Amino acid sequence: MAADDVRDEVDRIVAAWRRERPDLDVSPLEVLSRLSRLARHLDLARRSAFARHDLETWEFDVLSALRRAGEPYRLSPGVLLTQTLVTSGTMTNRIDRLAEHGLVERMPSPDDRRGVLVQLTPAGLARVDAAFADLLDVERGLLGALPDASRDQLAGLLRELITPFDAS
Repeated sequence: MAADDVRDEVDRIVAAWRRERPDLDVSPLEVLSRLSRLARHLDLARRSAFARHDLETWEFDVLSALRRAGEPYRLSPGVLLTQTLVTSGTMTNRIDRLAEHGLVERMPSPDDRRGVLVQLTPAGLARVDAAFADLLDVERGLLGALPDASRDQLAGLLRELITPFDAS
């Protein structure tokens, strides 16, 4: 079946809007409604992958930021704020909860006597590594129907679309 022969729920929504509001250009729905629907499916798949490792999405976000930092897997709370896009109060609460579960620990900053660094514990490292491997399997499955060339093309197009938002 050719790609033009495939119909999805967005096609039905767009057709209905074109019928009901022929005066409006509803073409943005063709892309953005699909992205919105895909985001919901991705969110559910990610939550499921993380749940298998007893993690919430926000926990994975913080742990993975620390993991990506490389050994010794530590960052300041300020850098964690920037990477996870949350407020300082929210980050403090998240660090507290992760520390209670033994996944991170606070330590004094060697560069600033008043500063604190957050570091993965061995348990946190093991948990984030296992969850990340599972996440990649899930995401590979979500992309399974797309040939590699199409994935590369889609990644490039999405990069073009999101770059202005990331710059602001």
